[in-house]
Amino acid sequence: MSLEKKVNDDIKKAMLARDEAGLRALRAIKAAILLARTSEGGQAEMVAEDELRLLQKLVKQRRDSLEIYEKQQRPDLAVKEREEIEVIERFLPGQLSAEDLKEAIAAIIAEAGATGPADMGRVMGLATKRLTGQADGKAISEVVRGLLSNLG
Repeated sequence: MSLEKKVNDDIKKAMLARDEAGLRALRAIKAAILLARTSEGGQAEMVAEDELRLLQKLVKQRRDSLEIYEKQQRPDLAVKEREEIEVIERFLPGQLSAEDLKEAIAAIIAEAGATGPADMGRVMGLATKRLTGQADGKAISEVVRGLLSNLG
């Protein structure tokens, strides 16, 4: 079942359950899907990889907003962002633990034949492709940078 169909089904369930937080997040996902499909160069049907990227982008936006709201001491808005993150993450595959992420990136580094920090771009390209939906881009970058600096 496509992401759009799952979201539409969940919207109906959230409406019946009167789940405001869930409904807000699900509508945001639906809007992002429609925007991606109707934008210039958009496809009628999104492939799974594009759906994962879209969901990760939505989570990242909310985490950035959450950070700002916490700095500005706005707990009312921070709570809404946390709720939406929780709902959106239900559609993402399980995230890798820090240790599993480190192992996966170490394998990618070995496969790519990287020898130091100069190979960061090549390793990041492979890592982000393979770990789409399993880890945050920022976390991937930090682990890659750390492992490559140990090599150099």
